Amino acid sequence: MLTIGIVLLVQHTTGSFGAAGAVSAATGVAMALCAPQVGRLADRFGQRAVLIPGALAHATAVTALITLALSDAPLWALLLVAVPTGASVPQIGPMVRARWAHRLGGGPLLPTAAAFESVTDELTFVVGPVLATALCTGVHPAAGLVAEAVLTVVGGLVFAAQTRTAPPAHRDALAGRSGGSALAEPGVRVLIPVFLGIGAVFGGLQVSFTAFTEAIGQPAANGLLYGVFAGGNMLAGVACGVIAWRSEAHHRLPRAYTVLALVTVPLWFAAAGGSPVLLGAVGLLVGLATAPAMITGFTLVERLVPARSRTEAFTWLTGSVALGQALAATTAGQLTDGFGSTAGFTVPLAGTALAALAVVTLRRHLAPRPAQPAEARVVARGADHRVPVAVD
Repeated sequence: MLTIGIVLLVQHTTGSFGAAGAVSAATGVAMALCAPQVGRLADRFGQRAVLIPGALAHATAVTALITLALSDAPLWALLLVAVPTGASVPQIGPMVRARWAHRLGGGPLLPTAAAFESVTDELTFVVGPVLATALCTGVHPAAGLVAEAVLTVVGGLVFAAQTRTAPPAHRDALAGRSGGSALAEPGVRVLIPVFLGIGAVFGGLQVSFTAFTEAIGQPAANGLLYGVFAGGNMLAGVACGVIAWRSEAHHRLPRAYTVLALVTVPLWFAAAGGSPVLLGAVGLLVGLATAPAMITGFTLVERLVPARSRTEAFTWLTGSVALGQALAATTAGQLTDGFGSTAGFTVPLAGTALAALAVVTLRRHLAPRPAQPAEARVVARGADHRVPVAVD
């Protein structure tokens, strides 16, 4: 709701898709840069200690952004307040994934849990854009962002209250005694362009669907088109959770990502034809291909990164999605302003093609390292009591 709410509000007040994409991009870049630091703090001090002030700060920043936009503030002012808006986004998704990894370890249910988490994420991607678009077009241009801020605070506080499932704090995680950043793992560095490309799909489609529906005189169809894409993502997520995979995740990811890059090719052609039905069908295919790549990437984190850095690792990936989404949104906005309402659909293709090239070339780094005798896995058994156990 945040990204599309910004795009709709700023485009309404400025009349420019380029300005809307730039403000959305500033929000995404700030989130991408700050999310890993928030993840490291959550690993060290616990999720609750980071989540509560973050949710309140985010609501304050969104309120300031709405006020400036409705006051016809200059673009530089909107960009300035977009920074704390993005930096304060609560990292609920990485925290939830870290809880699943903590509860399930490396067991066979972890891929199913990752798929379930992706399905719930995609449910919000189905409902969120439709709800934000309906509120912005039917109630008030700022109503989508108001709802986003309220839901963030309420949901964040409710989630923070669930202390039983939270992983333990690793207070030595930043002190140098337990290793450095999650980026020290080469596999995480390979996954970053993977998730940048996925962000390019999200950001490119959000702006391009908006421009396309405006051009054909059906702005209310924007949320529906994005909802169809997200619905395909959700359906594929369900399938990924049901399937008992025989191949390893590091073998599946290059294949899944190649498929994703290929299905983005028809987007521009469908949009150029001017048919929302055809564009929705292609968007559905893109959604069906996005979930397997995303779920497989998240599944790999548990096998590549130790527990003490896991929340940080997940935030690097979700931050990469936000950064890719931001860059794609501003690029698609500039292309739309300069070359027409269909030009932005080339952005998902370019982003996924480059990412597919990276993951195919560097796929050897995605294989989990074989455990050394001294590298025993540590499993939490009660408060402050950890028992080393051998890795299978």
